[in-house]
Amino acid sequence: MYIFSVTAKTKKDIDGFEKGATAPFIVYIDFADLTGAEYLARYYVTKEGFFDISIDKRRQLERSKVKQFSEKNPQVKETLKTGYAIQLFDQD
Repeated sequence: MYIFSVTAKTKKDIDGFEKGATAPFIVYIDFADLTGAEYLARYYVTKEGFFDISIDKRRQLERSKVKQFSEKNPQVKETLKTGYAIQLFDQD
């Protein structure tokens, strides 16, 4: 599983962000390799109505720790069920 810190701009007003505003995300992708996971992260953020996507940080979550994290983090649990999860943070 990979976890990405992402920023992207809104195509329209979305969840308290005005059109063109930069929004911060954490994107969780359950995929075997980094290249594919990063592509999917960009795809899912675009699908939600954002563009100009920048991946700021990448982290691989070791398989041995995924179960432990899923008990504490609902996004990790969702990712295990659906393959991905997106967490949009509030605008500062």
